[in-house]
Amino acid sequence: MSGPPQTPFDSIENAHQYVRLLVEAITEAKREIGVDLDSSAQPKSDRRVEALRIVQFKLDKLEQHLTTSSRLLNDLRTLRRLLLDERPEPAAANSGHDSAA
Repeated sequence: MSGPPQTPFDSIENAHQYVRLLVEAITEAKREIGVDLDSSAQPKSDRRVEALRIVQFKLDKLEQHLTTSSRLLNDLRTLRRLLLDERPEPAAANSGHDSAA
């Protein structure tokens, strides 16, 4: 086996955690853009409002893509555990019983 992971992408778990942190950062950015939109709604700043709406749209799209990526990484993590038998078997709790055979 290789040594411990050296970067955030050396394991599926680390990549999944990184993507979740990105989603949190996007959520915060969207919140800030919402505040900016609320405070910039005067007629003199139409161009700024339009730019903020485009930023909001792009953040929404990025959030959707990262949420999908997070689900895919979670699925891969689950499949890897299944393939490598990394999950404890529920039947293992019953292995202490004597069989009648």
